[in-house]
Amino acid sequence: MAGPRTLGSMPLSSHAAAPGPAACSTASARLGEPLAGTAPHAPRWLAIEQPGPWGPRALTESHLPRELGRALGAKAEAAGVRIALIRRPGRHAERTPDAPRRVLLADTRPGRTTLWSWQTTDAASLLDLDFDAPGKPLHEGPPPLLICTNARRDECCALTGRALASWLAQDAETDTAAVWESDHLGGHRFAPTAVLLPTGYLYGRLDGPAAREILRETSAGRVSLAGCRGRSTWSRAGQAAELALRGQLQEFAPDAVRVLGERSLDPLPGAAGPSPDTHRYEVRLAAGEAVFRAEVAETAAAHPRPESCGKAPGNPLELCVLRLEKEG
Repeated sequence: MAGPRTLGSMPLSSHAAAPGPAACSTASARLGEPLAGTAPHAPRWLAIEQPGPWGPRALTESHLPRELGRALGAKAEAAGVRIALIRRPGRHAERTPDAPRRVLLADTRPGRTTLWSWQTTDAASLLDLDFDAPGKPLHEGPPPLLICTNARRDECCALTGRALASWLAQDAETDTAAVWESDHLGGHRFAPTAVLLPTGYLYGRLDGPAAREILRETSAGRVSLAGCRGRSTWSRAGQAAELALRGQLQEFAPDAVRVLGERSLDPLPGAAGPSPDTHRYEVRLAAGEAVFRAEVAETAAAHPRPESCGKAPGNPLELCVLRLEKEG
């Protein structure tokens, strides 16, 4: 096995730079903000290769034609599909408009979990894409890991995301075909963040060895729980409950745990109940033939912190599984 590479005199396991004490990811880590239940809700993802610079809203602020970006965004939103622009780590020189670009379409839902992958020289052809029956080839090769590196969106993603993508791209033990830079994935304060396709599990506070291990576990058909924010298939309460059940059962097969449904446990208006800053949900889950119930509390964080670099401090919602039991 090859030994670790270095970037000049810096070991590859070190990030090139670290966010300052006022950065959003520094504050979140210092306060021990929980990761579970913080993934965006996105049952399906469309990733489009777009080299060159990205603005804060990459889909309409890149070298992709603005009107095409707007039209693709509207089409995807109507179908419940989240779009991410992606590019390979390293220099981001623009290419000619008709150069081949990679497209990934992922369905994260258990029983339907699929990843399609193809190249196109005409990004406008994606306006005719049928998300339900794409008619495209299945992805071959390692599951892609998309790492947020959008410097124009957040400083933490710029510093730590780019360093992580570079680390993996030069790591002798990582299949570099799996590594992509991505625009905004949500949750700057958990940087470096990444999403794994096609399962849709998101991760936060990653370093090189942790990301490498996620790719190894995925290749072995297992979900890595370390640093996991949740599966984007589910709501935030469903994400937290699913991760808790996986941990309790030590069940790591991707589709072995499913969220069956959820309901609010909040009291009716005017009734006595917990603090108005707390909301409770009952989540029903299945693992094999067994059915479980989880009670999940959603509470505003006690201590304010910036949810993104440069923004005023706020109190983001934190989720906690209060009870988890088997039915019957």
